[in-house]
Amino acid sequence: MNKYHNIKTTTSDGVTHDSIKEANRWCELKLLERAGRISDLQRQVKFVLIPAQYEYEYNDRKNKWLKSKCIERECSYIADFVYQDGDTNEMVVEDTKGKKTKDYIIKRKLMLSVHKVKIKEI
Repeated sequence: MNKYHNIKTTTSDGVTHDSIKEANRWCELKLLERAGRISDLQRQVKFVLIPAQYEYEYNDRKNKWLKSKCIERECSYIADFVYQDGDTNEMVVEDTKGKKTKDYIIKRKLMLSVHKVKIKEI
């Protein structure tokens, strides 16, 4: 168990999920995909919200500025599931949530601001 009391769960297709709720949703989405209601089902899709920030140094030999050191790592959001909705033909980004942390709420807002994507919370 982790700090949120989730139990890692492996589904019958051998895919391990971070929680029972996420595993159950995966099974539901696989059924919807087989029925043709959704397509292009993916899991654990990364969206960069703020790229990494670097210091630059001028390289005399190459006569240009080069990245020298990462001073801030990128900020990214990893969606539980991403798929195409068969009815609307829109991309759906889904997250199965038990507890909405402060970090998640900020990333949800950044997803809307940066990528114009509203996360569907299950």
